[in-house]
Amino acid sequence: MDSSSSSSSYLNYLNFLLFRPLLSIFFVLSFIILWWLLAWKLVLVHVPLVQEIFGLKKKRAKSKPPPRRFSRYYNSINAHDSSPQ
Repeated sequence: MDSSSSSSSYLNYLNFLLFRPLLSIFFVLSFIILWWLLAWKLVLVHVPLVQEIFGLKKKRAKSKPPPRRFSRYYNSINAHDSSPQ
């Protein structure tokens, strides 16, 4: 055997054991990532549960409810009682 057929055999072996599996793994991962990004941009960003999990939606602080009738009455009495005369 000459050296050219030996190196050719070595490259075929390397191609079969190293390059093809790495290329296939890279292809599958890139395919999954591409479709995940597409789904994220089109659908998942708008789902409230996903927004909450990833912290995209800031929770609004609840405002105080407006005072009720009795609360206003007692607050006005306390204001009159505490005012200096």
